[in-house]
Amino acid sequence: MSAQRTSRRSITQPGSTPELLEQIRIRAYELFEQRGRAEGHEIEDWLQAEDEVVRKTAKTSAA
Repeated sequence: MSAQRTSRRSITQPGSTPELLEQIRIRAYELFEQRGRAEGHEIEDWLQAEDEVVRKTAKTSAA
């Protein structure tokens, strides 16, 4: 199993709300399932989920 490197960094902060982290966790799991439960993409899935959830939250807050 080889680790994949990514230049993207996590954008959630240590003080992030449990609700936000739960939304990210759920979305990351959805991405994992969409990939056919292929292992080895945990970081990619988390970062993509984080980006999607934070953007969605920002749009909702701005409206």
